[in-house]
Amino acid sequence: MITVDIQDIQSHIYIDVSILRKYVIRSLKILGITQAEISIVIVDDQYIKRLNKQYLGRDRPTNVLSFSQQEGPGPKGSHLGDIVISAQRAFDDAKDVGITAQERIKELLVHGICHLAGYEHEGVPEDRAQEMVSLEEKILSRIDQVD
Repeated sequence: MITVDIQDIQSHIYIDVSILRKYVIRSLKILGITQAEISIVIVDDQYIKRLNKQYLGRDRPTNVLSFSQQEGPGPKGSHLGDIVISAQRAFDDAKDVGITAQERIKELLVHGICHLAGYEHEGVPEDRAQEMVSLEEKILSRIDQVD
């Protein structure tokens, strides 16, 4: 069973959380994950900036942060982790490339899910980084066809 908890605690743009829930479930199915708990929080730039500074030492807003619950010592379980997305960053990113904010949030969600599934693109060899990019492309190309 896949459990998805989504909280939209920003007021800048409308987010259809039911569609996000479908994207999460479909992404996990494509990855072959059938037992998982995942939490998604949609925030504003100020909120994600605080998290980015606190956890990564970067004093600026970012578009997405992933917090895996499967890394390091301690009990492992079905809780994959948490994804925090800035709706403001997503909106600005979307304008820059000519897509909708909802489409950009879908991309960021898939990116975060790949991180929670153990994939990485920073500080790893190029072939590992490309593996994550390829996986994201695969998920995004199939996400609207999975039930």
